[in-house]
Amino acid sequence: MALYLLVLGVCLLVIGAVLLVLMTVGTPRYRTEPKDLVALFDKALNSQVGETEWDAIIGYPIRHDEYLEGVRRRASHLMDLHGRRWQVAQGKPLLNAEGQAELQVLRDHLAAHTALRQK
Repeated sequence: MALYLLVLGVCLLVIGAVLLVLMTVGTPRYRTEPKDLVALFDKALNSQVGETEWDAIIGYPIRHDEYLEGVRRRASHLMDLHGRRWQVAQGKPLLNAEGQAELQVLRDHLAAHTALRQK
């Protein structure tokens, strides 16, 4: 009976510790910053980004900055209009020529906006 109570006590202690840790640790958050978007756009313009990386960053809503959310939505719209998802695996650019030009304009605008904010 003593062994049973010892095992029960250790199990309750471990379960309680796990529950305490789970209750105190917050959910991890990913916060997209302007430098992250500029780096992604540079990779896309140099044909070095994969569809998975693009979707992971562009598909995640940005709730802390309305301007960045607008840029993210515009980039998502560019992918919908000019995306060539099926050709990325062949080493071709993620966007067609018109999409590349619009993404370059969007990238330059975001870089200029970020530089103005830092001053």
